[in-house]
Amino acid sequence: MRVTFIRFADHVRAYVRIERDDGVVYRMDAGPAGPETPHDLVHYTVEDALGLADGIWGAIAGGVVFRSMHHESGRRPPHAGERSADMIREHRDRLQRAELIGGLCERAAAVPEAQLPRFHAVEPFMPVTIEQLRSAVAALHRAQSAWSALDVGGELTLDWPGHRRLETPARRQPRERTGTRRGR
Repeated sequence: MRVTFIRFADHVRAYVRIERDDGVVYRMDAGPAGPETPHDLVHYTVEDALGLADGIWGAIAGGVVFRSMHHESGRRPPHAGERSADMIREHRDRLQRAELIGGLCERAAAVPEAQLPRFHAVEPFMPVTIEQLRSAVAALHRAQSAWSALDVGGELTLDWPGHRRLETPARRQPRERTGTRRGR
């Protein structure tokens, strides 16, 4: 999946372009632009650094379409909306966990390297090891540098690995009707 983060002028409504491996292209709203690293790029960077398949970007690669995503082109698979809703429902805890991990790593990126062990130790919910945290923080610093180097109109295009995606839950079979059918 190819993901393009576009550097918009500050205070303009930003978006991210997503080209999934199935040929469907979406535009995902990203809120107002600013000089800081976009929230969605933070999540992409952290989830990629940690090899997460069950985060926001693995979910999108697997077929989830969030409310902030708008179809631009390509033929959507049959029942894509139903499958997306099923996946969100089935993996809600994992998606929320990915949000939490992204936020923790973003906060950790603001901490001096020497203080990372203390940051890791005092967080009440730390779902990653100190080595994973260091890896994610280093990746965030690289992403922040790449983002800061972009001029307005510049793009940062990244490829999400095709093997790292949420799997679609098995389709539920239609319920069998029981009882007798009443006439019209």
